[in-house]
Amino acid sequence: MINERRDFIKKSTLMGLGLAATPQFGMASSTSENSKEDLSTRPKVLFFDVNETLLDLTAMKESVGKALGNRNDLLPLWFTTMLQYSLVTTVGGQYNDFGIIGAAALQMVAANNNITLTESQAREAILTPIRSLPAHPDVKPSLARLKNAGYKLVSFTNSSNKGVETQFKNAGLIDYFDERLSIEDMGKFKPDTDSYNWAARKMGIAPKESLLVAAHGWDIAGAIWAGWRTAFISRPGAQLYPLAPKPEFNEMNLKLVTDKLIALK
Repeated sequence: MINERRDFIKKSTLMGLGLAATPQFGMASSTSENSKEDLSTRPKVLFFDVNETLLDLTAMKESVGKALGNRNDLLPLWFTTMLQYSLVTTVGGQYNDFGIIGAAALQMVAANNNITLTESQAREAILTPIRSLPAHPDVKPSLARLKNAGYKLVSFTNSSNKGVETQFKNAGLIDYFDERLSIEDMGKFKPDTDSYNWAARKMGIAPKESLLVAAHGWDIAGAIWAGWRTAFISRPGAQLYPLAPKPEFNEMNLKLVTDKLIALK
């Protein structure tokens, strides 16, 4: 009787702290409502992130590194600062072009490391190379196969409408996509849940009928939390967020993801 009473008190305490049903660290439970049946069928629309997922950022990274005095060790800090302030902008109910936020973040990183960088120099370092980035080698053949297999392909990016149009023209990707979506049209950056809900509504489908292909753990996490299906491409340096549910597909390139998507009925 004493042991049973102790067990009851222990369980009650854990429930009061919200710990009774909490998974262990690194073992996050899925918030997706997709059933096993859903996961065996084709999504109605494939959404693609653009930068890094489809386009190779090497040239832009080299340009940014040069602007930072060849301090390539500062590149990850610059990117995370850019992402941080895009989220600050969204939370604050504001909007600026993603490239402009990137330039501002570059100035911040430069200033913190005693590097002199003007606003025009920062914008030039980012906006010039980003317009003409090449597609990764696996991209065009994979997009062609997906299109031939009957999938509807939509790009979905934090970049501006004009920016992604220029990128796709220069990279030769325009004809692969049925539509291009930019959060410029709704004013909230991914991974805000509203951005994914907006994209699904634009295409006239439910979240569970959407699948995002992306090479960013934060983008995959945001899509899953919004009820989307996801496919992660683990480009070099890309990592999934350990506290988010796992994506449906996790492959090292788009070809392998494409193989699995085409196999769905």
